[in-house]
Amino acid sequence: MEQYVGLDVSLHQTAVCVVDQSGKIIREVMIPSDPEVIAAFIKANTTNVVRIGLESGPTSTWLWTELDRMGLRVICIDARHAKAALKMQINKSDRNDAVGIARIMQTGWYREVRVKDLDSHAIKALLVGRALLVKIKRDLENQIRGLLKNLGLVIGRGRRGPFVTRTRELIEDRPQLQAVIEPLLKARETVAQQIADLDRKVMRLARTDDQARRFMTIPGVGPITALCYLATIDDPKRFSKSRNVGAYIGLTTRRYASGEIDWTGRISKCGDKLLRSYLFEAANVLLTRVAKWSTLKAWGMRIAQRSGIRKAKVAVARKLAVILHRMWINGTEFQWSSKEAAV
Repeated sequence: MEQYVGLDVSLHQTAVCVVDQSGKIIREVMIPSDPEVIAAFIKANTTNVVRIGLESGPTSTWLWTELDRMGLRVICIDARHAKAALKMQINKSDRNDAVGIARIMQTGWYREVRVKDLDSHAIKALLVGRALLVKIKRDLENQIRGLLKNLGLVIGRGRRGPFVTRTRELIEDRPQLQAVIEPLLKARETVAQQIADLDRKVMRLARTDDQARRFMTIPGVGPITALCYLATIDDPKRFSKSRNVGAYIGLTTRRYASGEIDWTGRISKCGDKLLRSYLFEAANVLLTRVAKWSTLKAWGMRIAQRSGIRKAKVAVARKLAVILHRMWINGTEFQWSSKEAAV
């Protein structure tokens, strides 16, 4: 008899449900969220498991990795698909969700989510931590600017050294302001030092990775963008076509077609927000700062003339995602061209 297992995982406890091929519940239990305990229960209470399912979530990577290491074929399913099925239940509970996930496994109505390698998660953690520190540093600067602007003191557009120097010039003869601003400046300096330390780690990682170095041959793509792309995509072979990467990152337009209604909206913004922002920055650099010509830049400039620079940057960002994937598959570097050939 075929059996299907559903896992509804929380931080401390996991609801486990086993159903047969007709959807009848065979066994259900609440056990600690420990991979060894879960694996032992499944092996002791099942004989012919076809599929084991759990929703994507904060702990799914760790639990999926550990169960896979113990020889259990676990399927991580899209939480949005699971929600669409489970919301038909009148009462929501961990037990009912586990039953629902087990029946989703039994019917086969699910979309499997790829669980990324732990090394990719480590790289992504480094980049996310750096992005958070950059945001904190920017917030501190904006707070300082706002406090001084209320008193008619304008810092200007100075950054790094000029920002600190200009700020201290403005508060030199104002002891009350010094008592407030100096702690913020010291906090900003500390955060800036931590950002510099993380930048050095990012540079070391990029230099030791052959694929990241190939990615950086594209104008506008630096070590941060290259590593973020590597960590987000993880395995290029999971995309049958390079153009699918643009939709995965959320750089393709939404569409609604029903009856006589058919409209195309803005980009979906699904997927990884950090990578999407880095690709947009890379597109901005390519179109506005890189003097050397390429077919990609020529294509983007034609869109800018027709639809505006902002739409051109979004289009080039999507194209960059596609080109990066194709370079990864082929193991090649970026191909430059002359302005005459590009046009």
